[in-house]
Amino acid sequence: MTTIVSTHQLSKYYSGVCRVDKVNMTVYEGDIYGFLGPNGAGKSTTLKMLLGLSKPTNGDVKIFGKNFNKNRQSILSKTGSLIESPSYYGHLTGLENMRIMQRLRNVPQKNIDEVLHIIRLENQKDKQVKHYSLGMKQRLGIAMALINFPKLLILDEPTNGLDPNGIREIRELIKSLPHRYGITVLISTHLLSEVEQMATSVGIIDNGNLLFQGSMDLLQKKSETCICIKSLNNTLARKILTANNYTFLPQVKDDFIAFRSINDNQIANINKLLVDSNIKVTRIEEHRKSLEDIFLELTGRERSL
Repeated sequence: MTTIVSTHQLSKYYSGVCRVDKVNMTVYEGDIYGFLGPNGAGKSTTLKMLLGLSKPTNGDVKIFGKNFNKNRQSILSKTGSLIESPSYYGHLTGLENMRIMQRLRNVPQKNIDEVLHIIRLENQKDKQVKHYSLGMKQRLGIAMALINFPKLLILDEPTNGLDPNGIREIRELIKSLPHRYGITVLISTHLLSEVEQMATSVGIIDNGNLLFQGSMDLLQKKSETCICIKSLNNTLARKILTANNYTFLPQVKDDFIAFRSINDNQIANINKLLVDSNIKVTRIEEHRKSLEDIFLELTGRERSL
């Protein structure tokens, strides 16, 4: 696989405080890389260093296989970005803002028309941006980032300010970019649901540390399935199961007896054993960790995203 973005020991300190700590990130061609973490985790700082908006304290950045410091102009010419919030001239229309970006990027008029259509702003293009809603301004920022149809698109919290329908539209747009335009996408977010629905690979960052990096399939494998059984007398059920050499997880959740890695025959045998012992089984359920559970486990503490 071709590597589009790679960092080595990337670090950033502000006033002696570490915000990004020795991050080794790898984004492959065609990826939708979900950069996930709570607010203040170091996501925006990392993305700024990838774009040269912030100078790393330590470490290296390579994009398209080239050292960023030595190939800044050629790299940025093939990169689109939206960091934190869109920049625009409020007294100009959406179309006039796009024409300024067109001149800066040296792209044809057809790019403006296509991008405005993709982002669903063609009917609002003649309206002054200061009269746009927050969601429309966000979409304009994404349109500006897409105007040159870059090889790499970096988006920092792109669904901020969008209503549920707008979030769904942007999600579907992002999912279409790799195969439709050959664009690799690096997107930061604190929304677990968005990562689950559109990312092909993920990096989880907290307190500046990259805690996990890999494919979504690899992350989902951390979500071990367990079989949970509830009865009318769990205390006695546990004693009987222990006496018959069955092992179950020590933690109790919602008063279930939880088993890991057991097959259908074992489940049936456990159920028969309990029923034959005059213990009424009320539920047998399959439980799987959510992405949020995995995140909390990785960070080692419960905190809201």
